[in-house]
Amino acid sequence: MTSPPPSDASPDMPGGVPAGTTADADVVPVAASTVDRCRIDKFLWAVRVFKTRTAATTACTSGRVPVNDEPAKPATKIVVGDLIEARRGDQLIVYRARALVEKRVGAKLVPGYVEDLSPPKPKRSDPVLAPPGGARNRGDGRPTKKERREIDRLRGRR
Repeated sequence: MTSPPPSDASPDMPGGVPAGTTADADVVPVAASTVDRCRIDKFLWAVRVFKTRTAATTACTSGRVPVNDEPAKPATKIVVGDLIEARRGDQLIVYRARALVEKRVGAKLVPGYVEDLSPPKPKRSDPVLAPPGGARNRGDGRPTKKERREIDRLRGRR
């Protein structure tokens, strides 16, 4: 009587890694090597930088996505190793393409396609993110006329 294969082994793949998945984030999926050039808007959508392809196209058109420090149009072709910067709101996302993909992939597979070089997100306590005029406690309501004058003085309006 033979014993069943280990739980991580796949009957169709020796070594225990099921077909189409990666065992390590540094390993590039096999399907990625079939594409040598890819449109930037498709790539940004496929690696989940933008939720829709239309949003990726709009970002490229408005100049928020430089590739290798050059402004990119939506149809700009990228190759493996290109440096991609994307602005999503006030967040800067910087990726280096490890492999190219045109079909959307799962979030767990994204590290196989890109190397994340993004700067760390600023903390909430940073003064850059503090609301103008200072923070108010929840439930305090609107500022009174006296408080409004103090806020205006702080902002240099009067």
